[in-house]
Order: sequence, then structure tokens, then C-alpha cells
Amino acid sequence: MNSGIGRRDLLAGAALGGLFLPGLARAAAPVAGFTHGVATGEPGQTSMLFWTRFAAGGDRPVPLRLEISADPRMARSRVVAEALAEPGRDWTARARVEGLAPGRTYFYRWLGPGKTKSPVGRTKTLPEGSPNAFRLGVFSCSNLPFGWFNAYGHAVAADDIDLMVHVGDYIYEYPRGTYPSAQQAVAGRVIEPAHEIIRREDYWARYRSYRADPDLQAIHAAFPAITLWDDHELANDAWMRGAENHDPASEGPWADRMAAAIAAYRDWMPVSDAVWARYDIGRLATLYRLDTRVSGREEPLDVARAIRSGSDAMAGLKRLRDEEWLAGGRQLLGLAQEKWLFAEMEGAARRGVRWQVLAQQVVMGELKLPPDAVRLAGPNPPAQLAAFLKGAGLASQVGLPMNLDAWDGYPAARARLLATAQRHGTDLVVLAGDSHNAWASDLLHMGRPVGVEFAGQSVSSPGFEAYLTSTPPAAVAGALTAANPTLKWADTGRRGYMQVTLTPAEAVCEWRFTGPATVRAPKLAAVVRGRALAGRRSLVMG
Repeated sequence: MNSGIGRRDLLAGAALGGLFLPGLARAAAPVAGFTHGVATGEPGQTSMLFWTRFAAGGDRPVPLRLEISADPRMARSRVVAEALAEPGRDWTARARVEGLAPGRTYFYRWLGPGKTKSPVGRTKTLPEGSPNAFRLGVFSCSNLPFGWFNAYGHAVAADDIDLMVHVGDYIYEYPRGTYPSAQQAVAGRVIEPAHEIIRREDYWARYRSYRADPDLQAIHAAFPAITLWDDHELANDAWMRGAENHDPASEGPWADRMAAAIAAYRDWMPVSDAVWARYDIGRLATLYRLDTRVSGREEPLDVARAIRSGSDAMAGLKRLRDEEWLAGGRQLLGLAQEKWLFAEMEGAARRGVRWQVLAQQVVMGELKLPPDAVRLAGPNPPAQLAAFLKGAGLASQVGLPMNLDAWDGYPAARARLLATAQRHGTDLVVLAGDSHNAWASDLLHMGRPVGVEFAGQSVSSPGFEAYLTSTPPAAVAGALTAANPTLKWADTGRRGYMQVTLTPAEAVCEWRFTGPATVRAPKLAAVVRGRALAGRRSLVMG
């Protein structure tokens, strides 16, 4: 959609009003005042949530006012809300503004004490009616010590999305020197605190580190956002009652850590307290923000544990397959979220909505490694990698997928969702992140097409190329597509983001690949396109 306000207006706003753009944003956040820019999120057709941070000394909240304008120079601005920057929320503030016009671009800034002003941001409400097009920028897996956020920088420079969608792993919880190692960490990309984050104050400090990044500040200032937590906003491979990277003996109860992580997320992100929600893009599309991570997820199954469970590895894997993996009651969304989603999907179908879009964390398409996957590691691979590939190859021989943390680990839950979409004749588009690699998949139920999945590569976290160093990424992708009939394309070696354009006729995804994250260079190195025609529910690449 064309808002009528383009990059030239943005540059004028930057010069006159302090709008954040990559070349103008500071590399390090100030310690007082408006320290981390501005953001908007969870847009409606007539509403928007506005966010900022104003740091001050002492323990008393700081009153702020929010003003908006149709002009990037903030002419004829009006105050529309007041909020408090609260020390109990790390000096962050937010306000939801109602009564806005649908499909309208607004400029805004916060006013603080002593005539202080935040940078100017830009945002846009969702459209009503029948828009000709709507464009999403889809991001995931942004690990700051691994490198620069070139995907954010490019999206701001391209200025061709209506909405930023971050499907998780916005931050990572590890201490310095762990993922990445000290040798792998990019110079100047330092996280705080130095230790692993456990308490709410720890998570606050980590968000302060990330949100000091100029490209991250710029993208939040340029576009409204819908964001989701995945596991690393909490701890690796999290589920309802635990996580792979959580030790209750040394780190306390999981419930306490999860509560601290979620509270800090809500402090620092432009989000409400709703765990899942619906966003209507006129009659063109309905987008659902889901939580596949901790609201209802049961503990992921463990291939390695099954292999170790007895003297016969294949027998252990078959027991895992038959007694647990195929069990119909296993939940990923949880009963409450699943019931809500299925009712909403039925309602959207009755309203004649063209596209139903699931913004969620983990890959839904079917992915198995080839039985001889260990060959992908080349000669003399590290022992841990060889063990993983050997186990995944054995799992593949009995019909188990390579990643039981994804929808593949919860096949009955996936089948229920796809059956619901099929029953209502939905044109389904699934957005995913988490895996660090790019995937394009057809989604089938009972052998019939239901929809498509656009799964995105990471912003900076390494993909298969960091581990399968002896095999070219194109050969790895070829082996995977050969082993998975519904996988239409894959890229296992590059970073970037997805731009998804929805029109009444088609849903088109551009996988946009940036250069290496080790250098700040927000330029594209390559683009791959895939599309699904309305009513066809299958992918065509190219």
C-alpha cells in the first residue's frame, strides 16, 4: 500500500524532528532521558500501542506526554496520551491510543520534563475494506554478539513494508562467551550483563544492550511491530514447565524465571499483556499472533534419550514414535489457545477473508534428515555433530523428523490445525523462524493442500553452514529437499529476513539475504521468491 509519505519525507523528518534512521541513530544509548528511541506495536484499524523509555534517578515515576501529527516535522501536533516511565518497569512507558483513522500514517514523539523530546517515530494503522496489497517484514533470531543486524538496516532503507513482524529470539539469554564463544563474538557487539540472565533485572540489562543497536532502534521508529517471544527470550528450548537451558537446582524455580522473562519482555517491547491476538487487515487478511512456546507446550520429546534408553537404539526410537510422538493428546498451543484459534479461523472464513496468516515461532513444514545424514558433516567431524547426525539419521529411518522442538514434534496438534483450515476452505499462510535457515513448504492434510509456509532465515544467528562446514550449503539444501517431498526450497547458509506481500490474487515471499553479519552492511546480496496463488494453496518458486 502507498501511504503517500515516502523516504524523502522521512529524511526531512530526520533532519527536523530527530527521526531514527540507521545513519543518524547513536551507536550507544545515553544514560538519562530518552535513552532507547521509540516504538509502536499491536496496531489496530483505529488504535496503536506507543512505547518509549525515559531514564531518571530516584524511585519516582516520570510523567510523559505523547503527541502525534500527520506531518514528519510534527507541525499541528496534538497530545493524545499521557504515561509514566516507571522505575519498576526499567523506566519504560507505554500508552494505547484509540480513535485513530484506518490505514493512516502518523508521526509521533514523547515529551518529557524540562522540554525534553524523544526522537520522532512513524507508524501506521491497519486498513479497512479491501486493500490492494499489504506488506510484512518478517524477522527472527537476532543474536547480538554474532554480528550486526543488517536485516533491520536494509528494511528501513528499502522502506517497503507496512508492518514489522518478529517471530522470536529477539534476544538471547546466554552469558558472554557462550553462543557465540569469545573467539566467534564480533568486536564491539557486547552484551550486558556478562552472566546468564535469570532475574527480571538481568533481562532488563540484556534488552538495554540490544536496543542500543542503531538499526534495531531505526526499524522500531519506522514501522509498527507485532512481536512474539520464542525460547531465547526466556531460555533455550523452553516449554510450560521447564527449559533445556534451566537448572532449578542452581537457578531457582522455572516458574520464577519464566515470570521474570515475560515481565521484562512486556516492559521493553511494544506489546500488551495478551498472549495471543488477532489483527484484521481489512478483508484481505487476518493475522494471528500465537504462542507455540510456553503457554500450552508440553515437554519436547528427546531422540537422544530414546537412543540411550536401552541396548537397541532402533527399538527405543520405535517406542518413542509409537508411544509418544503419535499420541493424539500432545499439545503445542494448549487447549485454550487452540480453541480460540479454531473459532477465529471459522469466523474469518465466514467473513470472506482471503488470507489467514499465522505469525508463530517454529517451523510447521515436515522436515526429516536423509538416513545417511552423517555424510553431510564430511570427514572427521566433531564428535558431538557426528552423534547428532547419526541419531537424526536413525530417527529418519523409523519416520521421525529431525527437530522435535518444532511442529514436527507435535504431529497431532498440527493435524488438528490443518484440518480446521481445510474444513473452512482457508487460504493459509504460516510464518515461522527459530531454525536460522530458510524454508518454503507446502502444508498438506490427508494428502490434500491446505496452505503454505514461509519460514525465515535468521537476522544474525548461524545456520547449518556453521556446523556442516565441509559441505556447500547448496548441497545441504539439495539433500534436505530430496528427503522431504513437501519442502519446495531451502537455504542453509545465509542471513536476512522475509518480505511477504499479500494481494487478493497471491501471497508472495521474498527471502532477502544480506551479507555476512560480521560487518555492518545493510545491503542485499540475493533475493529468492516464492508465491501461492489464491485458492491453489501450494507454492511456486521463482
